[in-house]
Amino acid sequence: MVRIAFDPTPLHHDYDLLEFPDVTARLGYEYMQITPHVDFGPFFRHPKADDDLVQALKKRAKDAGVKIPAILPVHRLSWPDENLRVAAVRNLKRIIELAVDLEVDTLNTEFSGRPERPEESEDAFYRSMEELLPILEREGIKFNIDPHPDDFVEDGVEAWRVIRGLNSKQVGFVYVAPHTFHMGDQPEKILTSVGDRLGAVYLSDSFDHHKSHGLRYITNPPGNAVRVHQHLKIGDGDVDFNELFKLLRTTGYLDREDALLVSNVFAEDEAFLDVSRYQLQKIKELVDNA
Repeated sequence: MVRIAFDPTPLHHDYDLLEFPDVTARLGYEYMQITPHVDFGPFFRHPKADDDLVQALKKRAKDAGVKIPAILPVHRLSWPDENLRVAAVRNLKRIIELAVDLEVDTLNTEFSGRPERPEESEDAFYRSMEELLPILEREGIKFNIDPHPDDFVEDGVEAWRVIRGLNSKQVGFVYVAPHTFHMGDQPEKILTSVGDRLGAVYLSDSFDHHKSHGLRYITNPPGNAVRVHQHLKIGDGDVDFNELFKLLRTTGYLDREDALLVSNVFAEDEAFLDVSRYQLQKIKELVDNA
């Protein structure tokens, strides 16, 4: 049975962390992925949750009837500067402890290196994973990675090669639909290459920045190295979701008991109630029609 989870990032500025499960339930979702939050696991900094907060969050989720299938931490795992890489490993070790305490068996993350220093970043990634893999394997935590725009590896197939190089079934791939055009606009090649190591799929829309002769977006000065993408509601961009879900069906992902689809629209916080409910209904339709 496919699990459809809510990404609560739109709630971060208006709700307390412990309110997230209640809001998630009111939106109709049974699952909620924990994303970087100042009270739990901030971007790039040491996690701030203690035992009391973890237990309070577990209770609020249980009372709301909401399950937490995964945590999304973002730390400089592949950073080419050693002091920041070491800090990231320390932070992720604490995140693993929090996942165990929450009875969560999946971490979905990013490489978090630098595209202008790809060789150093790749080396940093493998050095970090040498430390983390034994802990992940001991604790039974799955570790799935998204090749995020502005990372040392953005192409989806090349990212899979980097993951495959670890030679560990504990590590998988996160397919993020709004990153389609940064990953090379090659969903079939990526998903067939990754196979059963696909760990999660994030669902929101984005425009193809290659269209209109590269002028879909205009940034100044021309030719700068920004990576522009959105997380719009499904149907508002250029991602072919019918093709994506057909591939998810033919590769067997939608038939897996651990399949995780995450709604992660970030561009419309002011309308998150309607948008989040729309996303849930639309994802269900796409699953049924695949």
